[in-house]
Amino acid sequence: MRIFHVLLMTMLLLLAPVAARAEGAFGQGVPHIAAELTAESNAPRPGQDRGSGTTIAFSMTPESGWHGYWENPGDAGLGMTVKWTLPKGVMVGPLRYPVPETLLIAGLMNHVYEGPYGVLAKLTVAPDVPRGTKLPIRVRANWLACTDKVCVPEGAELSLDLIAGDGSVLPGGRAQFDGWRSHLPRPLGSDATYALADGRLRLSIPFPAAAEARDVHLFALADGLTRYAAPQSVARQGDRLLIETEAGQGPLSGPVQAVLRTGDHVGFLLTARPGTVPAARSATARTLFLALGGALLGGLLLNIMPCVFPILGLKAMKLARAGGDEHIVRREALAYSLGIILTCLALGGLLLGLRAAGTAVGWAFQLQDPRIILLLLLLVTAITLNLTGLFELSAFGGGERLAGKAGASGAFWTGALVAFVATPCTGPFMGAAMGAALVLPIGAALAIFAGLGLGLALPFLALAYIPPIRTRLPKPGAWMGRFQKILAIPMALTALGLLWLLGQQRGTVAILLGAGAALILAAVLWWLGRRQHHGRHGGFAVVCAALILFAGTAFVLPTHAPAITASAHGIPFDEVRLASLRAAKKPVFLYFTADWCLTCKANEAAAIDRSETRAAFEKAGVTMMVGDWTNADPAITRFLEAQGRSGVPLYLWYAPGRDAQTLPQLLTPATLTALVS
Repeated sequence: MRIFHVLLMTMLLLLAPVAARAEGAFGQGVPHIAAELTAESNAPRPGQDRGSGTTIAFSMTPESGWHGYWENPGDAGLGMTVKWTLPKGVMVGPLRYPVPETLLIAGLMNHVYEGPYGVLAKLTVAPDVPRGTKLPIRVRANWLACTDKVCVPEGAELSLDLIAGDGSVLPGGRAQFDGWRSHLPRPLGSDATYALADGRLRLSIPFPAAAEARDVHLFALADGLTRYAAPQSVARQGDRLLIETEAGQGPLSGPVQAVLRTGDHVGFLLTARPGTVPAARSATARTLFLALGGALLGGLLLNIMPCVFPILGLKAMKLARAGGDEHIVRREALAYSLGIILTCLALGGLLLGLRAAGTAVGWAFQLQDPRIILLLLLLVTAITLNLTGLFELSAFGGGERLAGKAGASGAFWTGALVAFVATPCTGPFMGAAMGAALVLPIGAALAIFAGLGLGLALPFLALAYIPPIRTRLPKPGAWMGRFQKILAIPMALTALGLLWLLGQQRGTVAILLGAGAALILAAVLWWLGRRQHHGRHGGFAVVCAALILFAGTAFVLPTHAPAITASAHGIPFDEVRLASLRAAKKPVFLYFTADWCLTCKANEAAAIDRSETRAAFEKAGVTMMVGDWTNADPAITRFLEAQGRSGVPLYLWYAPGRDAQTLPQLLTPATLTALVS
């Protein structure tokens, strides 16, 4: 990997000047990262004291979807290189970069900037330069502009025409440069300590316990300190931060330097010296314990979703039919729970595997694929028709045998389906748990996913293993048939919701295709029900027909999502636009949603799309920005991850001049209007 990195850097360095001379060779002469050289003062004061000279900056503005690189770009990329042409008596110091962001692509960690940023330098004028002397500043700058698929070497000849003077600052220049300076890493007052053991690097960094630290990441300034793409575990012990990660391949001895990110483009420049560093196991165990608790509670609450509660009701009716046969009851409960837990583990393991391969995905990634939505639509349609009594399906209780292998296998696959359709929404207690699962070691992460499944299975386990609860169930009778038909209503609503979601992902044509497939499936199941009524079979033929129907419909589904338009209540999420609004000291309410997320839609109806909320925000000049995650969006996925989340909903409030405030996952109009009161 390091050889590949060196070869890539060498090639780009050779290409950069060629690309700079050949205007239009890449991007028809229009740079993907616009650069401008600007000065805080057009009249730098000659002298050698601290107040002499001025600060100059490369103002860099990437196009949407493009990014530039930090001075140590990580596993791939290239920082800015400059060649100055300066008048006599003028010197320019080293470039000073803002705290970067992380971007993982195909398993390679990149240290980047995905929004506007400023690279600063100190320009000093010798004391013997007379005031009024013209100071023409010229520089050849080269940089690399990349997306997640392509990189383009870019460059420009930039200039400043200054005059030696009194150092007066330009109107408006102070605020702009103060904004850039606020993103530079600040010197850490005390040295950190590092230790190497078994290929692991551990750092102990002095950091007050009362100081806020979020989205913590260590950026090595020198190559070889860490393996950039390796996970970094962070823990707090009193007035110290403990970071552990995989060590790099370079030999380490003596002091090393790094930048510690402790917030959104906020961080510290630290020097670490060899020493003794304690392991941070206790803090990791505490994080795991809290995340497991959140996963259990979150999974328990998922049982009230309309696509889960009917199935839970059917399982309760089966317990009522089983009476006092503890063996049957508990076997079914275990099979149902095993189906849920294994499905959660499979989804979690697939999520971790995709992320390790560099794919920007988050929790609920399966519902961002319209083919999965189509499959669920057909399954839920079949369940709805089964609940109405149109046909019998052993996996969902319609005439299934309670004894024998069929009952246990049916319960298992019922649990698998419940987990598949219920887990995507990140409801209360789940947000922090799923976020922790993405940064903890793989064993701990899988334990959190299993905890989510256990929480989802708990109601049925309680019915099966606590006889006093089960004895309170009504005795079998005619009510069961009526109750089963009532349960068909929320399942039918779920099918309609999936059909609507299919349209949101792939347009009107997808709605027509999905509705047609559901109607054809209903006709096939009606045929099966007629055969079952006369004591004949046909299940295998129906399964084959359903698979052919799914494959054919999925093949002709539109391949592109409808164009994103501005919401009636907010503008589409754009990280560059967000940075611009924050730089202009504008209040911003940013929320991330998805059409398949019931919690998101409930919050929108109950709090966000309310007249009192809109009136309060309009009066205060609040910009509402919406991140729609219905379809896979790597930019939103990376942003969610940077906030410690792996799914939606997420609600952020940016007061003018302040960092983001994370709001609760259950909103009320009072919660939102209080932000501007």
